[in-house]
Amino acid sequence: MAGTTRSARPTASSAALIVLDGLGDRPTPALNGRSPVDVAATPNLDRLSGRGEVGEVSILGPGVAPESDAGVLALLGYDPEHDSPGRGILEALGVEIPLRPGDIALRLNFATIDATGRVLDARVGRSLSTAESTGLARSLSEADLLGPLGIRAEVRATVGHRGVLWLRPRADGPLSPNVSNADPFYERVGGLGKAKAAPEPKVETVRPLDASPAARRAAEALNAFLVRVPALLDADPINVARRARGALPASGLLVRNAGGLPEPGPVGFAERHGISAAAVTEMPVERGIARLLGLQDRFVGPMGSDRPAGYRERAMVTRDLLGSVPLVYVHLKGPDEPGHDGDADRKRAVVEEIDRAFFGPLLEGLDLERTAIAVTADHATPCVLRGHSDDPVPWLLVGGGAAGPGRPGPLRFGGPAPAGGFPVRLRSSEVLPRLLRAAGLGPTA
Repeated sequence: MAGTTRSARPTASSAALIVLDGLGDRPTPALNGRSPVDVAATPNLDRLSGRGEVGEVSILGPGVAPESDAGVLALLGYDPEHDSPGRGILEALGVEIPLRPGDIALRLNFATIDATGRVLDARVGRSLSTAESTGLARSLSEADLLGPLGIRAEVRATVGHRGVLWLRPRADGPLSPNVSNADPFYERVGGLGKAKAAPEPKVETVRPLDASPAARRAAEALNAFLVRVPALLDADPINVARRARGALPASGLLVRNAGGLPEPGPVGFAERHGISAAAVTEMPVERGIARLLGLQDRFVGPMGSDRPAGYRERAMVTRDLLGSVPLVYVHLKGPDEPGHDGDADRKRAVVEEIDRAFFGPLLEGLDLERTAIAVTADHATPCVLRGHSDDPVPWLLVGGGAAGPGRPGPLRFGGPAPAGGFPVRLRSSEVLPRLLRAAGLGPTA
C-alpha cells in the first residue's frame, strides 16, 4: 500500500510530529478551574514555546469527537471518513492478523456488563491484565461460537481490556463491514468513528447499514456471537478468580467500527507527501495506521511499569530515526487514560513525566536549526467528561524555519487562550504541511 518517494536525495532537514494522545482538556474544579495541561510543570515544553509558535488545532471540527485513529489519520493528511478502512481493520493490522477479502474485524473491549445488557464498566475497572484478556480471548476463540453459521470467530487480545474480533467466513460468501456498533459509546460515519455526546450505557443490537445479504449476515452473526459470550465468560476460571478477590469480571464484549480489508487501500504516505516517514508507536491501532500507510514501523509496545524508562526509550528511538528519515511520527498514549478516568491530578502528572523523561532526552543536543518539531494531540479527553470531545487541542511548532513567537509576553503550550484568541489556529489538514515547510521538506520549501 506504500508509495515511493519523489527523490532519493539525502535528508537535509528532519521533522518530528509528536502526538500526545488525548492531551486536550478543559478547566476542572479539581484543579481550581484550570486544566491539567495548564497546571503541569513543563520546563522543556515551555522552553520550546518561548521560541516557537503556540496555538490550537481543530481535529475534525465542531460536533465531532474523534477516536484516536480518525485524529491520527487527519493529522497525517488523510480524510478519515473516506480513507480509513475502519478501526477494527487498523487494530487487526497492528497485531498482524492475516486478513483476507471477505473477512471483517472489529475493535473490542472486554467490559463489565450486567444481565440486562447495561454496561457497568467499559474497561473492567482498568484492572484486566493482558495475560487475563489473552486467556479469555483464547477460550472464546476455541469455543468456535459461530461454527454452525459457517463463520470462524476469533478474539485476539491486545493490551489490557482491548482486543480485536475477527470474523472469517468459511462458506456462503463474504461478510460486509457495513454494520452498526454494539458499543453504545461510539458511532460510525463511513470509516470514521466518533464518541457519542450522551450515550445510554446499554449494549446495542447490531444492524446492517445497507440492504446487502453480506451486511445482513454480518449483523446476524455479531448479534449471535455477543449473546453467546456472557455464559462462557461467566464460567471461565479467570473471571471466577477475579470475583473471588473482589475484582470486576470481564462479563461481556463491546464491539465497534467494523472494517474489511481495503482493496485498494489509501494512497501511501510517501506517494501522497513526497517523503518517507517512520512511526514510533505503542498501541496496535497506531501501528496499524503506520502499516496501512507504508510508514517505517518502529513499534515499541505498550508502556511498562517503569514509565520514565519507557519515555526515555521512545526519545532515543525518535532521535535515532531523525538521523535516517525525513519525518518521524511519534504517538504517546499517556494523557488519554487519566482523562477517561476523570483523574485530573494524574493527567497533570503524566504530562509532567512526558516533559521530563521524553522531551528532556529528546532535546538534549538536538539542533533545532535543522530539525522542526510539532507537538499536538489526536483529540481531547477532558477529565470533566471522562471521554473524547470536539475541543481544539494544543499546538506547538518550533525549529527549522518555523516563525518565532512574534507576540508580547509568554504563551504556554496547553495554557489558556490569550485575549482575542490564539495567534495560530489550524485545521488538522494544515498541520503536516506547516511542519514540513518549517523543516524545509514541504512543496514550497
